[in-house]
Amino acid sequence: MDGVLVHENQAIRGAAELIQQWTDQGKPFLVLTNNSIFTPRDLAARLRASGLSVPEEAIWTSALATADFLASQIPGGSAYVIGEAGLTTALHEAGYILTDTAPDYVVVGETRNYSFEAITKAIRLIGAGARFIVTNPDATGPSNEGPLPATGAVAALIERATGRTPYVVGKPNPMMFRSAMNRIGAHSENTGMIGDRMDTDVVAGIEAGLHTVLVMTGISDRTEIERYPFRPDEVLDSVADLLDPEPAPTVGAED
Repeated sequence: MDGVLVHENQAIRGAAELIQQWTDQGKPFLVLTNNSIFTPRDLAARLRASGLSVPEEAIWTSALATADFLASQIPGGSAYVIGEAGLTTALHEAGYILTDTAPDYVVVGETRNYSFEAITKAIRLIGAGARFIVTNPDATGPSNEGPLPATGAVAALIERATGRTPYVVGKPNPMMFRSAMNRIGAHSENTGMIGDRMDTDVVAGIEAGLHTVLVMTGISDRTEIERYPFRPDEVLDSVADLLDPEPAPTVGAED
């Protein structure tokens, strides 16, 4: 989403037209984000404010992917959650009970309200046998004042305190893409991934067997590609390069 369709809450050139093109063609698509704070409804509203019309059912977050994964592992299970509405809502809708009493899982997601008490509780529950899950590995997140500690940083604290390595569901885990494809009934052989990061989007797309497209409107530039032992299938300036060409005007003969 960020760096591909929007930048600093403004639609990137060609994004609105590409979404409309897919919609007109009946081509299924999902907008993916590792951010687990917001619900799809919240994100659809934020995209509308940026000038993009994306229905909430076309948004797939790391929170939804995490809830989907947990429901497949222990249906109707329980979890202690450090996170916001995007994560707690997804888990509730997946049939999970949120509790701090002997939960099956401790799930850590993005939040702007980490507390020492909540982190301490998570450490103790994991020590007592709860399985450790993290929605995404991002160590920092952006803000107007500069970087903020994010999910990966808090997860590292808990990992160090417990000696337990978490299972991370979001990108670069290709499971994020596989669960997204299951959502829309897609198959890897005819599905593409458009992203702006080599270390999460492209590597996960490759491992999920997708056609990978890296765009230059986000965090990566062409020199960064050389740092990695893998390559995207395509490198484009922006999503505008994916628009179908305009048909040539018809020239009529004059009498």
